[in-house]
Amino acid sequence: MKVAVVILNWNGADFLSRFLPAVIEYSAGADIIVADNASTDDSVEMVKECFPQIRIIRFDENGGFSKGYNDALKQVTADCYVLLNSDVEVTENWLTPMLQAMEADALLGACQPKIKSWHDRERFEYAGAAGGFIDAYGYPFCRGRIFDVLEKDDGQYDSACEIFWATGACLMIRSDLYHQLGGLDEDFLRQIEDFPDVVILSGR
Repeated sequence: MKVAVVILNWNGADFLSRFLPAVIEYSAGADIIVADNASTDDSVEMVKECFPQIRIIRFDENGGFSKGYNDALKQVTADCYVLLNSDVEVTENWLTPMLQAMEADALLGACQPKIKSWHDRERFEYAGAAGGFIDAYGYPFCRGRIFDVLEKDDGQYDSACEIFWATGACLMIRSDLYHQLGGLDEDFLRQIEDFPDVVILSGR
């Protein structure tokens, strides 16, 4: 299956310079694309100069998270997309388990890896942890994170399971399904900005 890793960026030159090298090193065989949401810093110029192998899609205005991805992915051909935040450090073998899961189950539409804190690498990160759920009262929570309590990763969530939601910090989704469903909801107007928490992905 052909995979495209798409990073939506807005004024994230520092993040890109710090974390793109690992994405390039550990994403062999995948297309890597930076979709720029009208940055006013030197993001685009830096990527062109330092990472000439990276394809850049550039927008004239910042449409936010959902519209930015929707517009970018209309221009990307792949079997699976990986939506990846610019402030994420990926680790060796991060793509393989997700791709193997997609190839093994044609009914699997989307998945995510474990996401761990960059600041405390033994613990899960707030944005997605090991998969998202909704409780009976409508509150979202994750394996590895309930409200602001973050668990230590002792391998308790290494097994795959069905989840209610996957995080946009790192999401693999089948491209045909993405477009069939109309992409992300553009009423969700979160702006791409400098995220305060950097996360690390585990390939286990």
